[in-house]
Amino acid sequence: MKSYRKELTFHTKTRRAYINITPQVETALAESGIREGLCLVNAMNITASVFINDNESGLHRDFERWLEKLAPEKPYGQYDYNGYEDNADAHLKRTVMGRECVVAVTNGKLDFGTWEQIFYGEFDGMRNKRVLVKIIGE
Repeated sequence: MKSYRKELTFHTKTRRAYINITPQVETALAESGIREGLCLVNAMNITASVFINDNESGLHRDFERWLEKLAPEKPYGQYDYNGYEDNADAHLKRTVMGRECVVAVTNGKLDFGTWEQIFYGEFDGMRNKRVLVKIIGE
């Protein structure tokens, strides 16, 4: 069994963003040479997320509205966590959207269902953050 590790770095211009990272993960898979196995993709920061869903801008706007209802950014004083930083909402949003995804690798390709793509969700951006791609298999 082989393993391959690659880090991706993201720096968004906005506090919140959704980025389709499927092409970068596919590139990592091609670099790995692994044809059968599993691909783990996880956010390496507690205010960011990796998840699988449809690449549709209306859905992304729906995520934004829904998450703001669940954990609104402001007023900052509503959260006990806020003090040194003002990002308690980002921690809560990440918890809802998840830390990682795992995708089967079949014949050297990510084995997705219909419309599935991998996304990086940023909830406290404007600084460098990392995503880990770990591929194991043969």
